[in-house]
Amino acid sequence: MPIVSALDAHPLRDGRQSPRALSIRRGVQLMLAERRIQCLPELCLRSGRRADLTALTEKGEIWIIEVKSSVEDFRVDKKWPDYRDYCDRLFFATLADVPAEIFPDECGFILADAYGAEIMREAPQHALPAARRKAMLTRFSRSAAARLFAAELAGVPIQTIDAD
Repeated sequence: MPIVSALDAHPLRDGRQSPRALSIRRGVQLMLAERRIQCLPELCLRSGRRADLTALTEKGEIWIIEVKSSVEDFRVDKKWPDYRDYCDRLFFATLADVPAEIFPDECGFILADAYGAEIMREAPQHALPAARRKAMLTRFSRSAAARLFAAELAGVPIQTIDAD
């Protein structure tokens, strides 16, 4: 089932994200855009899980950023280690009132609010195998194209943007 519908006014808001999570996501997306890193929210992975944000850098690195809006949100999430199999770098992003020390050192850390974000700790690189990288790049591209098409069908004005 696609996560974008031409009939949905807010196709990437499925009711599971809190206003806090959406503000973190927005801030991270703004920061990534400033760095010329393209991202897609809620990308479905081959495992069936959905990454909060999947980003593609100019160098072709694939990042996954997991949004955590509270201590409890992090504590109940047992699936985040599975995301390592689908990215070169794994980050957590949160708000200033969530203690940074709860997040594992083997992941990057991003501090965000609705207006921007800052990478406080870089994520270590663990390069994807070539076949997995190709599969992820294909999934990212096809999902982006499908979302663009759905937006166009819904009457959203589309302007050409050169990502390079």
